[in-house]
Amino acid sequence: MTDRDNQFEAAAVENAAAGKSGLTQAEIDELVASSDTGGRSPSPAISKLITWTAIVWSLFQLWIASPLPFMLRFGVFNDTEARSFHLAFALFLAFLAYPAARSTVQLILGVGVPALLTFLFMYGAKDDTAIWWIPLVGIGMIAAVLLGSPKDRVPPWEWVLAVLGAVTSLYLYFAYDAIAQRVGAPITPDFVVAVIGIIILLEATRRALGPALMIVATVFLAYTFLGPIMPSIIAHKGNNLSEVVNHQWITTEGVFGIALGVSTSFVFLFVLFGSLLDKAGAGNYFIQVAFSLMGHMRGGPAKAAVVSSAMTGLISGSSIANVVTTGTFTIPLMKRVGFSSEKAGAVEVASSVNGQIMPPVMGAAAFLMVEYVGIPYFDVVKHAFVPAVISYIALVYIVHLEAMKANMQGLPRAVEPKPLVAWLMSLAFTIAVICALSFAVYYGMGWIRPAFGASAGYIVFALLVAVYIGLLKVACRENRLKMEDPNAPVTKLPVPGPTIRAGLHFLLPVVVLVWALMVDRLSPGLSAFWAAAFMVFILITQRPLEAIFRGEGNLGGAMRNGFRELIEGLEAGARNMIGIGIATATAGIIVGAVSQTGVGSALADVVEVLSGGNILAILFLTAILSLILGMGLPTTANYIVVSALLAPVIVTLGQQNGLIVPLIAVHLFVFYFGIMADVTPPVGLASFAAAAVSGGDPIRTGVVAFFYSLRTAALPFRFIFNTDLLLIDVDWIHGIFVFITATVAMLLFAAATQGWFLARNKIWESVLLLLIAFTFFRPGFWMDMVAPPFAQVEPARFEQALGDAQPGTEMRLTVNGLNAVGDPVTFTAPLTVPEGETGADRLMATGIETIDRDGSVIIDNVAFDSPAQQVGLDWDQEIVEVLAPQSQPSKYLMYLPALLVLALVVWLQRRRRAEPQMAHA
Repeated sequence: MTDRDNQFEAAAVENAAAGKSGLTQAEIDELVASSDTGGRSPSPAISKLITWTAIVWSLFQLWIASPLPFMLRFGVFNDTEARSFHLAFALFLAFLAYPAARSTVQLILGVGVPALLTFLFMYGAKDDTAIWWIPLVGIGMIAAVLLGSPKDRVPPWEWVLAVLGAVTSLYLYFAYDAIAQRVGAPITPDFVVAVIGIIILLEATRRALGPALMIVATVFLAYTFLGPIMPSIIAHKGNNLSEVVNHQWITTEGVFGIALGVSTSFVFLFVLFGSLLDKAGAGNYFIQVAFSLMGHMRGGPAKAAVVSSAMTGLISGSSIANVVTTGTFTIPLMKRVGFSSEKAGAVEVASSVNGQIMPPVMGAAAFLMVEYVGIPYFDVVKHAFVPAVISYIALVYIVHLEAMKANMQGLPRAVEPKPLVAWLMSLAFTIAVICALSFAVYYGMGWIRPAFGASAGYIVFALLVAVYIGLLKVACRENRLKMEDPNAPVTKLPVPGPTIRAGLHFLLPVVVLVWALMVDRLSPGLSAFWAAAFMVFILITQRPLEAIFRGEGNLGGAMRNGFRELIEGLEAGARNMIGIGIATATAGIIVGAVSQTGVGSALADVVEVLSGGNILAILFLTAILSLILGMGLPTTANYIVVSALLAPVIVTLGQQNGLIVPLIAVHLFVFYFGIMADVTPPVGLASFAAAAVSGGDPIRTGVVAFFYSLRTAALPFRFIFNTDLLLIDVDWIHGIFVFITATVAMLLFAAATQGWFLARNKIWESVLLLLIAFTFFRPGFWMDMVAPPFAQVEPARFEQALGDAQPGTEMRLTVNGLNAVGDPVTFTAPLTVPEGETGADRLMATGIETIDRDGSVIIDNVAFDSPAQQVGLDWDQEIVEVLAPQSQPSKYLMYLPALLVLALVVWLQRRRRAEPQMAHA
């Protein structure tokens, strides 16, 4: 959630801090403010207004997510009304909290974009539409930009912008009934509100998020109006002002569309939950636990940084926030054990950006995928889980390799470890206790609900409170966890046992959240509400209960501290949402332009021309476009933009070139490459934040982080070609097998790209390791060469091939036909062989009727909602190729030669590593 120029300011702070082992707390606070919560420091009265506006926003979001409005039959808002309030709060706070940057580029954009939009709106107006007022809006915005944006106060013109932004958003709430009566026919107030609203929204985007998203949205608006004069391959009829106003602002196709709806219903509550958890002390707890468990290992602080970032990433919606939260502590410690400033920053960047692919939040993209892909939230988490975990394991391994290269040691242990047997017995006992507790809770919940009926919720809450009080009492027997000064010398690590016990109660809200999402299968919004509500209860009671258990007295002061932390958490949650709310609204402009102009099919044509129809070239081009589009965008906007533009490209071109890919795999593919833009120079925002903390060069930090993140870039190609990695249509045993083999493959890939396995790699050893990793990831590639999975059959023998095939296997038809706009298209359709006595019975079960026309097999009819219709087959298409399934040896046999080659590399490297030792002896 960051302004690019503010990041360059942060880099300036870093340069001033070069030579230090870290930033001061004041510099850290400045960096956090400039990136996520707003960098303005106005008078105390205005600060209080901003604070209480943010708190009211949080309370409003909790209210609409709760069951209370429906129970009390008061304050019920429909989706569109809730979205209008959500954006109103975001715009109002954006102009109060974020001062506009004054660099040359920012000023050119601040003046140029309103001027361009003014021209476009006037150009697109119909002859009978009054346009005299449009230049006044543009001139007003340009004047407000030129008048300046001081950091220490809110000038009158910015108050006007803040109020106008809120009013234009709330227009949909107050005029809701009237708009519903005139769908598609906007009147003059609609025009005025939409024009002012779009210009103000883009200015708020420039302040809160930097120039990237503002530029992209403006380009798409220009494309919408100027379609007829575009190059022929992307030209369209063009849209007038009335159509744009109606599509982008008055209806839910543009600004107030699905993206803003997800931000309103789900994302806010998860960000709020994370802020409340952090204010309670969970962030520090995660970091301390990671250090106590891993700090003694080679490169221990870096491994702890990866683990703590993974835990923080579970609940964080921002890679920048992740870097600053964990990096201020982990980066100085990494430097102390031997990492350079750039490598320390790069490890933190790679692990923090990885937090955005870690369920359950995934930088808020998980909730958007539910809407865009149309599958349950549980399935999104299931599909995304294995690649995210594998990516983190590989990053820990990369850190280990870096430590091996430099012969680094860990920090001194706090206590001597147990003997191996005792440690294993302790681990087994812990796992057994956790399993027993899990079964008890699962079956206990299953018994409580039927037994207590409507009162079950109160019983569950009482049990949760009892467990919470018990865990807090256990925590109070240990010393309080303090955030250590990362610049102070470290004499020993925290003791693992007491450190873990000192914050076990922080895990309860996470358990509540995961239980509601994964076991009870509640909606993400309701799950986050119950978790946030429990966090509110914890914040209010934690300090007083601690005072009682520790015998400290001063109960009144403890209660005041608890309420203060709650207020701070509510404020922080809302302020962290300013950028996300504006990002989703502005990304809505892009999504609206895509749906209004059909640019998606034009982009598919461009990619197809550039790739020549080669499927790998298509994927590489899409990956590069995702990186480019993702530059400078926060995670949420990033995913919205790349999924709207590029996901349909892979689906369309893949189908035409014989690659059948599940939609969730495509969306995860573009999402992974979109977030890689947070790492990639020259606009890797997370890299600038890490460099500011580490005192390193931001570009070099980004380059190193990019190489560390190559494992994340490799994963999307793997799961496009091998969807087992996403646990699609696999059972538990197969899923565990896939996880193990994919993890081994990713570790070998990391060893190859880092140039170190057991010893320094020779070039040919790196090549062999890459080939072995590829074989583990996609053994079917080699097996398909040895024994093809399909046999080509003449179209005239389609019915016979259906009769010969085993029911449940997949047959592929290549057909010629017309696409939605009447252009000729060739594509491949997968068809599951149904049950049936004969080929004719099975053909009928698929819903296809064929005829012979001059030697060609033509589809004469396709039954409604039949399997054939669902895969895109339609009447009057010509079947040009039939690929019938045939028996094939297990693809996993290819692991045998791969393991033999791996054994050879291991033997050679072990011998090479032993030679210096023997010579020394």
